Amino acid sequence: MDMRPADMQLCSSILRSLESCILGKHDEIERLLIAVIAGGHVLLEDVPGTGKTQLVKALAKTIGGQFRRIQCNPDLLPTDITGVSIYHPKQETFLFRPGPVMANILLADEINRATTKTQSALLEAMEEGHVTVDGDTYELPQPFILLATQNPIEFEGTYSLPEAQLDRFMMKLSLGYPSQEDEQRMVLSAEDVHPSDRVEQLISMEDMIQIQKQAMNVHIDDAVGNYLVSLIRSTREHASVLLGASPRAAIALARAAKASAYVKQRQFVTPDDVKELAPYVLAHRVLLRTESRMNGLRPEDVISQVLQNTKVPVRLER
Repeated sequence: MDMRPADMQLCSSILRSLESCILGKHDEIERLLIAVIAGGHVLLEDVPGTGKTQLVKALAKTIGGQFRRIQCNPDLLPTDITGVSIYHPKQETFLFRPGPVMANILLADEINRATTKTQSALLEAMEEGHVTVDGDTYELPQPFILLATQNPIEFEGTYSLPEAQLDRFMMKLSLGYPSQEDEQRMVLSAEDVHPSDRVEQLISMEDMIQIQKQAMNVHIDDAVGNYLVSLIRSTREHASVLLGASPRAAIALARAAKASAYVKQRQFVTPDDVKELAPYVLAHRVLLRTESRMNGLRPEDVISQVLQNTKVPVRLER
């Protein structure tokens, strides 16, 4: 499939639209868009009030996707997400009532407040693109993107996501607090209507599907592919790591790198695309040894060391 410059430029328009809602977060918003174009799910971990929910709502509105939101809590049941079969007396049969998972963009707010049983209801949807209820399988709308949020400082009444579910998130991102200048702009421009409510639809879901297909046709040279795989394998061989990045992580990093090149209007992946995204694609998939965690080492530190120790391919022009 040929890459159309007009479609590639649409990504810049989407970025500008989202940046009008969340000030001063160009890089974070760009990574979120990269993940969506790559067809990956995203875990947004940040303190309350930084604009996570508003950003997701604005994104869904901008790309014309069907948006649903789940407020996770310990009382939430798996069927509250996937849907449930209800008996219909007149037809004398069970009819399936779809849950909020039947959407293009699903926001699972405070996902770590849901019980592990409820969290597992999303595993099939995240990996297979369908859900199974009472033995029947129902396909999800395409594309299906799960954007989940969690608060990193609250532990009471929360359930940590298992490694198998973390591995299904393409990226783990954090918005962080705005700069003083941007926060001052927010305060001085405070209105009754949130900026995300004024966002207009720029593309349709059909356009997004075409963009996703074009992005996956971005070329990855063998040397860059070898560099990417070397990074993945180095996480498994690191002395401080108990569980390194999986083959699924390698595929996710490759897809993200292709989407990054596409957003930057290039038809090929560079080593810098891989390096820039590696911390956000790999860090949440790395499980450290107990003694390493007690010594204050973080997964991000391991990824930084791996990036420093892995030789970057360089092409010399003659």
